Amino acid sequence: MEERIYNFSAGPAMLPEPVLVRAAAEMLNCGGSGMSVMEMSHRSKDFEAILDAAETDLRELMGIPENFRVLFLQGGGCTQFAMVPMNLMRTPESLADYIVSGQWSKKAAAEARLFGRVNVIASSEEQNFSCVPDLSNLPVSPEADYVYLCQNETIHGTTIKHLPDTKGKTLVADVSSMFLSEPMDVSRYGLLFAGAQKNAGPAGVTVVIIRDDLIHDDVLSATPTMMQYKTHADARSLYNTPPCWGIYICGLVFKWLKELGGLAVMKERNEKKAALLYNFLDSSKLFHGTVRKEDRSLMNVPFVTGNKTLDAKFVAEAEAAGLRNLKGHRSVGGMRASLYNAVSYEAVEKLVEFMETFERENA
Repeated sequence: MEERIYNFSAGPAMLPEPVLVRAAAEMLNCGGSGMSVMEMSHRSKDFEAILDAAETDLRELMGIPENFRVLFLQGGGCTQFAMVPMNLMRTPESLADYIVSGQWSKKAAAEARLFGRVNVIASSEEQNFSCVPDLSNLPVSPEADYVYLCQNETIHGTTIKHLPDTKGKTLVADVSSMFLSEPMDVSRYGLLFAGAQKNAGPAGVTVVIIRDDLIHDDVLSATPTMMQYKTHADARSLYNTPPCWGIYICGLVFKWLKELGGLAVMKERNEKKAALLYNFLDSSKLFHGTVRKEDRSLMNVPFVTGNKTLDAKFVAEAEAAGLRNLKGHRSVGGMRASLYNAVSYEAVEKLVEFMETFERENA
């Protein structure tokens, strides 16, 4: 087998090697079924056991309260940008408050405007999303159906580390790029969702965790059946054929996390990895981070040299050295290292070593 690269992709991202090894071993015969997961009926007892185990392990990892449902859906975060207002806004005149801290929350707010009124109550766009906006004493609208935020902005590398006071309003959060990277108090949210392709599994699965009272028939008129949370909650994520293979891989990732000691242990590992890279950036004369220190993400680390030609040279030489997917998002340029759960400390050491060498040769 060829040697694996160091993969810093923002998503689809690295999967834990033990998960890949087990999936390979079970490719032709999963759990003694004589079938691959990709060949199983989603109505079969074999797949039902996979689905049940995935939900049970996720509930244990995150401490999900009993009054929350776990849904394994499709369509990614972009579909949730529409499903949230479709299900939580009551009429086309309804209002929702949005916190805009990066491109993904900005896109979510734009999508919500298709279904009702949107009030942006905090934004860091004028700062080029280099920080989290001031979330103290938010002007939450008395008539708002919910308050929405993206807790970790993948493109810009910012994290909302302290959830704001939503003054009694339901908090909805896109947690895609920090999902399962650290403990979370699920009870503080009404609904949270995550695309699996960062920390939980392969592209194609979206995990939605939603409080029972937000699952109802009182959705916006003409909301398609497939876009209603109640449809999927009532059918236990089996209304139609779900992403069976993706759910199976997510389940293996959940077990891997439990074996490592859970999310508190994972947070410690992630803090150590991020500190190694941020400490280098803070001491470097060539590279610098683009995010205000107190708002830095543990998962996504954007950085630049200040010279676009030099940035491109760095990305090309890093790729040749086996350090892949370091090019920044097309909307912002520069570089970005995503340090998701499956990225090892050794990988970050190799990255920093390469950056030190590059700086000596190009400063």
